Amino acid sequence: MHTLDFSKPLYALAPLAGFTDLPFRSVVKKFGVDLTISEMISSNALVHHSKKTDRMLERSLLENPYSIQIAGSNLDVIQKAVEIINEREDITGIDLNCGCPAPKVVNNLQGSSLLTDLPQMAKIIKTIKKYSNKKYTSVKFRLGFNEKNHVAIAKVCEDAGADYIAVHGRTRAGRYKAPVDYDALAEIKRNITIPMFANGDIDTPQKAKWVREYTGAEGIMIGRAAVSKPWIFKQIKEDMAEATPELIKEAVLEHFDQMIHYYDQYGAILFRKNLHAYSKVGYRSASAFRNTINTTEDPARMRELIELFFSKNYKGDL
Repeated sequence: MHTLDFSKPLYALAPLAGFTDLPFRSVVKKFGVDLTISEMISSNALVHHSKKTDRMLERSLLENPYSIQIAGSNLDVIQKAVEIINEREDITGIDLNCGCPAPKVVNNLQGSSLLTDLPQMAKIIKTIKKYSNKKYTSVKFRLGFNEKNHVAIAKVCEDAGADYIAVHGRTRAGRYKAPVDYDALAEIKRNITIPMFANGDIDTPQKAKWVREYTGAEGIMIGRAAVSKPWIFKQIKEDMAEATPELIKEAVLEHFDQMIHYYDQYGAILFRKNLHAYSKVGYRSASAFRNTINTTEDPARMRELIELFFSKNYKGDL
């Protein structure tokens, strides 16, 4: 498996439940992203060998390096989950989720709730580090739960043995609405020696460059912006101002084809949310298009609609 070269700027796709599945990651990888990560996987579900969860471990052949992100707080369960991941040779690292703000995750003492118990968080990181046979142990976290204590959290990660961290520049209380605190990200970087990915509201190549330079982060992690424009990584790396209509259409169709290949016919229904994201900006009759695909189940018909809508000659008639 490949390693991460932190001597040059690195760009990662942030894990997003319901979006960054294998079909989407395989498309994003072609646009030059350096690191992909699985959707968040419950350590409990992994240990109980849920078929759906087992499948979430799979990677595209293009994904290298590739990390698995797990959530959990029980040390015995974490150890067993790590041992299951150890059986796969195609995984580069294990990432601990300490950032998810969803109530159903937080109420199970997982995700961002670990920011309220740093000693337990440290024990979990040490457990992963001790039992993992993967090259990297990493942690993704927010600036705090209700209040910011970002430097303390970062130092806990470093002292517990994390090889790098990824930090979303909001607290759990800030969810996805509060302004991202890039000053706090810069403060973290000044106080640790391990590499850091900066994350939060990075939606243009210019913003990515500015955040990297302002915070001193070795890497940039992009999540929500990549859902609607996965080609953002190509824009960043090739200094490309705008994606062409041809590139967008090709990417959307490839993503759709990957979804059908992976999920069979149900992939068309799952792809509706992706089409909502892809059609958000700059398209005529986008609302009518979304209304139409919301009732379309046949993959062949949906592909026809996609080809028509994302054509540069599209006149607004479906």
